[in-house]
Amino acid sequence: MGDLFAPQHIIWIVLLFLLFFGGKKIPELMRGLGKGIREFKDAKDNVQKEIETHVSEESQKKETNS
Repeated sequence: MGDLFAPQHIIWIVLLFLLFFGGKKIPELMRGLGKGIREFKDAKDNVQKEIETHVSEESQKKETNS
C-alpha cells in the first residue's frame, strides 16, 4: 500500500476535494471545521478544569479531616 500521505496522494486528495465541493464551498467547510475544533477544545478544557477542581477539593477535605 505504501505511504498514505505521500505527495502524490495528497495532490489526488486535494483535487478530488475540489472536484466534489468546488472552490466556493471549501472556505465554508473549513470555517465549520475550525468552529468544531474550537468547540471541542473548549469542552476539553472545561472538563479538565472540573477534574482539577474536584481533585483539589478532595485533597483539601482530606487535609482538614487529618
